[in-house]
Amino acid sequence: MRDEYADAIAALEPADGEIETTELVVSDDVLVKAFALGPDAELEAHEHGDSTNVFHVLEGTVTVIQGDEREEIDAPGVVHHQRGVVHGARNDTDETVVFTASLCPMPS
Repeated sequence: MRDEYADAIAALEPADGEIETTELVVSDDVLVKAFALGPDAELEAHEHGDSTNVFHVLEGTVTVIQGDEREEIDAPGVVHHQRGVVHGARNDTDETVVFTASLCPMPS
């Protein structure tokens, strides 16, 4: 089972400025997506009013946006976003950044 997730993540190969994603787990109460950000790519800031969101940084260094703050998080790293907090991610490096985002409960 684990190889299926690893293979899905390994298949993500974004170009500079691009984002590729894949859904790893989708159920009635949770969503887990993998994101790969090429150099200079940005996941626009957004919020989930009814869901908690947790980033797990798997590869690289991602600049995490949370409200008005920005922080570089190296792999392995974990970032917790409370419900309703505006958050996003940016790759300010020359390498691809890979992280998962887990949302619970499943956003409506």
